[in-house]
Amino acid sequence: MIEIVNYKDVPDSFFSGRDFGGSIDIVKDVLVDVQKRGDAALREYGAKFDVSSPRSFEIPRSELAFEADRLRKENPKLYDAISYSHDLALRFAKRQRESFDDFEVELEPGVFTGQKTIAVSRAGLYVPAGRFPLVSTVVMTATPAEAAGVGEIILCTPPRVHPDDRAEAEKTGRGVPGNPFVGGKPYADGNIMAAAYICGVTKAFACGGSQAVGAMAFGTESVPRVDVIVGPGNKFVAEAKKLVYGTVGIDMVAGPTEVFIIADDSANPEWLAADLLAQAEHDVVAQPVMATTSREIAEKTAREIEKQLSTLETRGTAEQSVANCGKIIICETLEQAAEAANRKAPEHLELAMDEGEARDRIASLCRNYGSLFLGHESAEVFGDYAAGLNHTLPTSGSARFTGGLSVRMFLKTVTTLRAISGSDGARASAEFSGILGDAEGLAAHARAARIRLGK
Repeated sequence: MIEIVNYKDVPDSFFSGRDFGGSIDIVKDVLVDVQKRGDAALREYGAKFDVSSPRSFEIPRSELAFEADRLRKENPKLYDAISYSHDLALRFAKRQRESFDDFEVELEPGVFTGQKTIAVSRAGLYVPAGRFPLVSTVVMTATPAEAAGVGEIILCTPPRVHPDDRAEAEKTGRGVPGNPFVGGKPYADGNIMAAAYICGVTKAFACGGSQAVGAMAFGTESVPRVDVIVGPGNKFVAEAKKLVYGTVGIDMVAGPTEVFIIADDSANPEWLAADLLAQAEHDVVAQPVMATTSREIAEKTAREIEKQLSTLETRGTAEQSVANCGKIIICETLEQAAEAANRKAPEHLELAMDEGEARDRIASLCRNYGSLFLGHESAEVFGDYAAGLNHTLPTSGSARFTGGLSVRMFLKTVTTLRAISGSDGARASAEFSGILGDAEGLAAHARAARIRLGK
């Protein structure tokens, strides 16, 4: 049963960031090895950690196209869902791109400063394929890169046994955890491959784990070096991204998923329970949280969670998440609930309230969240899948200082200066730059400024 607690009794530790990573020595060793030995290291780690270690890594584009065509014929509803999700995400990301305009402004007579927004040359996407192959992550990582105008979009995802190799793998009992099939053709989860084709990925590689992050960060004989790496993963992938930051850019170091719902008397306990469980089923340390002023809503939601758990296919995971990390907080006012949300800075924040002045007021008070979902109909799972928003969002309190993955991650905002010889502005900049150079003891700086004045 989910815990119900009064706000005044919630410990301060609840509002602190949660870190399930830490420095993992094996990840450091993997990254160093990949940097030194390239593809050879990738093959060894594939044989150690994956169900397949292919003889080469790049999945031919013809294979991606084949999987997309197969999906369109065999599962047209999923094909259409991926296409719809990509279309909305692309339209939203293109509008984001438009907000980063280039400009030049004359600050002083003859001194022109400007801004240019340039896409990175090559982006790396990591797409997990463990218990739940995250098809939607292909959409959420590839689409903003596409909208930004990135030249090459590289995708890495854990390898699978190629259909041509399955008979041999099954005959020898290989292609399973602990006994990988070695030396076959490169292949991955079929739906991920199809989504990669639909979303315009340039090249896809059958390579997973922290070694894939290293391959994209440093480059190998097969996997090209990228400029930024984005996408979720397990604690090893998260640690690898943390360690390669600086060599490449990264979107964020994401932790377990979380949702925080602010609910008033108008909320439907059945819907609230469904939204909380949608997060809980991700991981045993996912955190489903609700704040409400109504104890009746709290108790009905708690009972509804138990009812829905009884028929949930992912009950084993969701039940542990609810019991260990879930919480329903009873607040004195909705303003106090907003205060609790700001302290928590959740990945997803839902306002389960009717449209009107009260909801608008609470929305205006909320400032720390990855994405905000307004009203009963705006289910958080829409943001996960098919509403245009990106589902790669800050967790563990990092929404206090950053937003989620967007077109911004694939863009560099650079600046320009154009000074007109003899202008009043250029002369003033030279004069004051010389004074500041003197003050800092940097004589060459001062000289480089004053030489423009003929001094």
